[in-house]
Amino acid sequence: MARTAEITRTTSETDITVRLNLDGNGQGEIATGVGFLDHMLTAFARHALIDLSVRAKGDLHIDFHHTTEDIGIVLGQVLARAVGDKRGVRRYGNAVVPMDEALVAAALDLSGRPFLAWSVTFERDKIGEMDTELFEEFFRALAMNALMTLHVTQQAGRNAHHVAEACFKAVARALRMAVEADPRAAGTIPSTKGAL
Repeated sequence: MARTAEITRTTSETDITVRLNLDGNGQGEIATGVGFLDHMLTAFARHALIDLSVRAKGDLHIDFHHTTEDIGIVLGQVLARAVGDKRGVRRYGNAVVPMDEALVAAALDLSGRPFLAWSVTFERDKIGEMDTELFEEFFRALAMNALMTLHVTQQAGRNAHHVAEACFKAVARALRMAVEADPRAAGTIPSTKGAL
């Protein structure tokens, strides 16, 4: 059964279409209008080993906030739809990713209970034209709309680019683990409640 989904979300601030295949090979077709976010989402697709297409038009003349947050919303919604009832998946995932001097750990649970614990700091306000505070907004929107518990913890790092990239790669690798088929689960839902 194909684990794919596509959603378009249009508001007065953004027009976003996200398509993904959880069983892809890491191909990213990303066009957000925000260069650094394109770079991060391309890395996310590669390290999650999903095929991901993101097309976004937003009110970038104001700032990048609406576009970044709304992409997180739609990506989370698409992820929730593609993973379905979570039957046969591992459910939990974690990864620790070094990026030169930076080190970031991510752990997630496809629990149906959305939560973000964010312990990441940036020593500068911008990477290129993108505000570093927007990374927390992105991951919060992703977690809330994917209905996942997500912890992202910076263990080391000073270079803002390295820290941000380690965040995206760590979450991607944790997601890859969580959505993988668990051969021992035999198609069961990974919860004593029988539903997630």
